[in-house]
Amino acid sequence: MSVDMKNQVREALEQVLVPEVMRSVVQMNLVRDVEVAGGAVKVTLASTAMAGEIQNTVREMVMAVVGKVPGVTGTTVDFVEAKPKEINQIGKVIAVMSGKGGVGKSLVTGLLAIFLARSGKSVGILDADVTGSSIPKMFGLKIHPRGSESGIVPVLSRSGIETMAMNVLLDNEDDAVIWRGPLMSKVITQFWEEVLWGKLDYLVVDLPPGTGDAALTVMQTIPLTGVIEVFTPQDLTEMIVMKAVKMAQKMNVHVLGVVENMSYLVLPDSGKKMEVFGPSKAGKMAEAAGAPLLGVLPIEPEVARLCDAGDIEKYDSDAAAELFKNIIAALNDKDAK
Repeated sequence: MSVDMKNQVREALEQVLVPEVMRSVVQMNLVRDVEVAGGAVKVTLASTAMAGEIQNTVREMVMAVVGKVPGVTGTTVDFVEAKPKEINQIGKVIAVMSGKGGVGKSLVTGLLAIFLARSGKSVGILDADVTGSSIPKMFGLKIHPRGSESGIVPVLSRSGIETMAMNVLLDNEDDAVIWRGPLMSKVITQFWEEVLWGKLDYLVVDLPPGTGDAALTVMQTIPLTGVIEVFTPQDLTEMIVMKAVKMAQKMNVHVLGVVENMSYLVLPDSGKKMEVFGPSKAGKMAEAAGAPLLGVLPIEPEVARLCDAGDIEKYDSDAAAELFKNIIAALNDKDAK
């Protein structure tokens, strides 16, 4: 009977949403213990990233939902301290990188997170581009994250994607972050260890261009499932992106595959494809990287419009859907090896 009641209590706790992030205490992995003695129930929660008033609100919600479980005669709620890195439970971590800026890493990061969320997965985005954060703008995120001395709660997008980026911490989104490498590395580490991500199926990391401190910190600090390399069909880009591929290989990080962005433009009048930056190098780059070609994305004015408006979550296309399908296949292939 007590086992049955314990399961019912845990199910009831799914209704208790953590203020700010609006995911349940179960989804945020804050439930530390449930004890049942007769009709008395004791729920122990981690107080991670919860200020005092938030704890009181959560306590009241827990007592309300647990009190409705058949057979429960009394409920007590205790809080224990825990660091976010002790709480977080993340399935797969995928980094999106390139040796060169302006190739569309943030777009690929955003599209991957969006399609994962649409498929029913719990997803987060860690924007590691500290000085050039663009994820918040794309997703229309204008609120600051909340929390306490024990941790930070990520900002939630319209479709439920947890996000942490430097820009959501700034007073103004166009404020310049003028920091040296070690300080940027420290912030990236804090985003990984001091943000309450809770239970996530996937965390997608948007890396800044290059093979410097930020990329090195991510590869050394975060247990990556793999990286996706993004490039555009230009000779200069090809050379620089291979530097990022070789960095991942030297760091023993699996390269899931490559993505060619801005591959072509479909002319509205004729429907013909115009290769604005020259002939596609998709096959050549995949061969050079020793990794599969995950997708070829066109230049689309609609994408730019949606990103500028903070509505990237409304975007859909066959090319993006194909990219998502191939990324999932690459992940499954890695798991099978």
